[in-house]
Amino acid sequence: MKIDILTIFPEYFDGPLRSALLGKAVEKGLLEVRVTNIRDFTPDGKVDDRPFGGGAGMILKAEPVYRAAKSVMTAGSELIMLCPTGERFTQDTAESLAVKEHIVLINGRYEGIDERAAELLAVRKISIGDFVLSGGEAASMVIIEAVTRLVPGFMGNPESLSDESFIDGCVEYPQYTRPAEFMGMKVPEVLLSGDHGKIEEYRKNKKRKVKA
Repeated sequence: MKIDILTIFPEYFDGPLRSALLGKAVEKGLLEVRVTNIRDFTPDGKVDDRPFGGGAGMILKAEPVYRAAKSVMTAGSELIMLCPTGERFTQDTAESLAVKEHIVLINGRYEGIDERAAELLAVRKISIGDFVLSGGEAASMVIIEAVTRLVPGFMGNPESLSDESFIDGCVEYPQYTRPAEFMGMKVPEVLLSGDHGKIEEYRKNKKRKVKA
């Protein structure tokens, strides 16, 4: 899978993309990630201006965003713009993106991106929730984390995916590890029994349906 990130703060991604499983996936060639600075597509580095009609804040200009996207797009690219008006990101969304060969993540800042860029590029708008962030970069990392772990070979143990929260519309059962007793609180006896049938039934009963 190839992922292109368009942002005016490329340094935001320096650490996360080199860490943990993401970093290992890049090293193994399972994942290729490129970060493009939208400022590079302006003559003077200026990417924002005041909104027509007045109002607080600044708006990212359409031209540098459009040009940056065009520089990385291919025929099969999935263009995603992170914004609060987009569809809600869910596990189903992650699964649909995990089969794509190329994803382009367009990150807004300030009061958003000139709408003409979204229309000209025919982007898919996605929101990770009903709250305000300073920009799309954090949302992009959420999407990258959720999507790439579904790519074959990314997880060390493929069985980990089948037991995770949201896979079957449920939240995963409670988990415990050693010691068997901590501050007077004991691990449920069934988990210490060695009876795999009873353990599976216990875990099944402890799963909770995701709220609609």
